[in-house]
Amino acid sequence: PVVSEILEYRGLTKLKSTYADGLAVYIGENNRIHTTLNQTITATGRISSTEPNLQNIPMRMELGRLIRKVFVPKEGCVFTDADYSQIELRVLAHMSGDGQLIEAYRSDADIHRITASKVFHTPFEQVTDLQRRNAKAVNFGIVYGISSFGLSQDLSISRKEASQYIEEYFKTYPKVKEFLDEEVEKAKENGYSVTMFGRRRPVPELKSSNFMQRSFGERVAMNAPIQGTAADIIKIAMIRVWKRLKEEKLKSRLILQIHDELLVETAQDEVDQVAAIMETEMKNAADLAVSLEIDLHTGKNWYEAK
Repeated sequence: PVVSEILEYRGLTKLKSTYADGLAVYIGENNRIHTTLNQTITATGRISSTEPNLQNIPMRMELGRLIRKVFVPKEGCVFTDADYSQIELRVLAHMSGDGQLIEAYRSDADIHRITASKVFHTPFEQVTDLQRRNAKAVNFGIVYGISSFGLSQDLSISRKEASQYIEEYFKTYPKVKEFLDEEVEKAKENGYSVTMFGRRRPVPELKSSNFMQRSFGERVAMNAPIQGTAADIIKIAMIRVWKRLKEEKLKSRLILQIHDELLVETAQDEVDQVAAIMETEMKNAADLAVSLEIDLHTGKNWYEAK
């Protein structure tokens, strides 16, 4: 019984030291916290945040999420938060050109339920929550070049079952398999992988004599074009949102990018205008075979806006 209490204690000390005490150190005289955003640190091309890292404020656990309540906009403002919905899967649908996956997104139905229905050969209406959860793990796992071992660990199932799931997934979306294999071959040939916008990521691991290193390189070669393209898209969206706020002489300001999410400190009389700008610029940041969708919320603090 003591194990769960030790884990809980560890979680609480982490929240206290990293977030409660850790963030307090960075509060400036004007009661604001300023992070440093780095353009060229991550291998994926995403922007990273340091001193303090505002991109790793907890999201998964409710107690951790409550920390977001301490982030409040200045007087007379609210937060507007817009987050891309499943951007990497949408990029995968576009880049692979898989008709089934594109159709699944165009039908506007629940993508994980559609995948579950096809992979588990179950009518769409009869898909169970467990099947949907498993299909979701496969959907996202494929983007990261997951192995049957990795999937079996994630879902607490046997490797045999996991490899059946992956096999069925590739039967359902055959062009995805072709695309991922091609990306690995191209990266082996060129020594780098390329995003949709032409940004390169070197993958020297593919030439390694060590099997583990080579396997890692293959996963990178599958994921880098997808995650890298998503990183390019959010940067394009961010620049366009910033430009529009400036051009329209609004008081609202873009204050943070967190992976696939933009946060704007919005003047109360500009809420509708800012929401419209974010919707337009984020959805039109790239021209894909499937639409880019966003989840947009406003709130009196970061917790409410997310």
